[in-house]
Amino acid sequence: VALKRMLNFNVPPVKNSTGEPVWKVLIYDRFGQDIISPLLSVKELRDMGITLHLLLHSDRDAIPDVPAVYFVMPTEENIDRMCQDLRNQLYESYYLNFISAISRSKLEDIANAAIGANAVTQVAKVFDQYLNFITLEDDMFVLCNQNKELVSYRAINRPDITDTEMETIMDTIVDSLFCFFVTLGAIPIIRCSRGTAAEMVAVKLDKKLRENLRDARNSLFTGDTLGAGQFSFQRPLLVLVDRNIDLATPLHHTWTYQALVHDVLDFHLNRVNLEESTGMESSPAGARPKKKNKKSYDLTASDKFWQKHKGSPFPEVAESVQQELESYRAQEDEVKRLKSIMGIEGEDEGAISMLSDNTAKLTSAVSSLPELLEKKRLIDLHTNVATAVLEHIKSRKLDVYFEYEEKIMSKSTLDKSLLDMISDPDAGTSEDKMRLFLIYYISSAQAPSEIDLEQYKKALMDAGCNLAPLSYIKQWKAFTKMASAPASYGNATPKPLGLFSRVMNTGSQFVMEGVKNLVLKQQNLPVTRILDNLMEMKSNPETDDYRYFDPKMLRGSDSSVPRNKNPFQEAIVFVVGGGNYIEYQNLIDYIK
Repeated sequence: VALKRMLNFNVPPVKNSTGEPVWKVLIYDRFGQDIISPLLSVKELRDMGITLHLLLHSDRDAIPDVPAVYFVMPTEENIDRMCQDLRNQLYESYYLNFISAISRSKLEDIANAAIGANAVTQVAKVFDQYLNFITLEDDMFVLCNQNKELVSYRAINRPDITDTEMETIMDTIVDSLFCFFVTLGAIPIIRCSRGTAAEMVAVKLDKKLRENLRDARNSLFTGDTLGAGQFSFQRPLLVLVDRNIDLATPLHHTWTYQALVHDVLDFHLNRVNLEESTGMESSPAGARPKKKNKKSYDLTASDKFWQKHKGSPFPEVAESVQQELESYRAQEDEVKRLKSIMGIEGEDEGAISMLSDNTAKLTSAVSSLPELLEKKRLIDLHTNVATAVLEHIKSRKLDVYFEYEEKIMSKSTLDKSLLDMISDPDAGTSEDKMRLFLIYYISSAQAPSEIDLEQYKKALMDAGCNLAPLSYIKQWKAFTKMASAPASYGNATPKPLGLFSRVMNTGSQFVMEGVKNLVLKQQNLPVTRILDNLMEMKSNPETDDYRYFDPKMLRGSDSSVPRNKNPFQEAIVFVVGGGNYIEYQNLIDYIK
């Protein structure tokens, strides 16, 4: 909604206006591009009158008779380039939108350039959009994509980090979270764990929201802001969780579709890039190997199959793709049959067969054709994506890893020794083995004895592992207070359901033999449990000492005692140091 409003020159788009939209160009930087691309397709941009969308720092020709909408970060080099555009008189008028708030001094730079270029009248509007975050789903956002390593787990937890670097990271995170709440139009109640980076974020965010509310004239949360009507009267809860409370989950191999795609394929901002294996066509001996085709697919909100199955266990997905394919084939024959009823092949007899009964059938065929073709496109897309995932599962035995790790995390008995798993040359890459061992190390109540550890290390080295992560986790475990009580993951292990029944049909696209048909048992991960305690106001040692901030209260008296005793209706969970699709899916299942 906020983006569409901005592209409509910052006035809400009128629903019933007939006639052409105002044609305009959109100029963005990489940050702006990352924010827009998961949400608006090129076609949607065109419908809103965007004829051209260009990167700010590309070579752009002057188009003197169109307005230009800019959507960029207020950085030094972006502003220099905008001033240059003004001097070169590239466009008819300029609507300058900053992703994050622009400073007074930079605003003055633009003003000076506009005066110098005699272009003051052409700068139509300057807006702070407060959109410095990326929405990937209706219920999921990330801070950034361009320089995400600056706010990553590693950046926050580097042992040699200086205070000023830490401040900068925290400010970056807080800026994005602040933008998120401005766009939402709601002031949250903030809860966070003590003594963690999450607490630093909470303190800064509380301060920033507080200052904004105090400045009543310019507050971003009053009056006709976008989100005024989006929420019930109750305010949302923001739970800031520190990644360090649970390091096993992000390392865990997974079994649901979306999380698998993210884990094993190249999946960023809802787009998956696949290398198409060109098959083993016989190329003449000595010929250069064929170049692999790269294909990219967008997995979007309008893709019904994705929406329905992104949280399903992989075997179910393979089965569903197969079903879709079969139902499509049945319909495809229907279209051919309709064509022949029409006598479209042989034109002359056409007249005879056009009896009223067939006309009705035909009309429905014509209207359902585009729908069928779109269905076919999605089936092909998911066949390709699921096949790529399946290749990883089979070549790396990811089903075995997933099941084994679940057993470790739920403290069940293991049917196979960890050493065997690590030493098995056919199971997994060196990274898979390292992840498995780290999960074991993190989850075990007692650290393995030095003798055992040496044995594991040798096996890991033989498997080609880099042992640096292990030494970090060793220090981490010694240092974390949590070490006394490792995060509990419930005790439900996945149940194998026998091998795939339907998918084993000879006609299937997916050759699943040997892959375990594992079904997930629903259990809450640590992040979900923390949310549950805080939303439902349950008393629990895990969350009882979480700090409580209410930016609306005049005096920031920090009490751990929540003022309202009612459960929350809405919550936002943010993991400082990075959440992941496993947790996202777990939260969604919890809500259901």
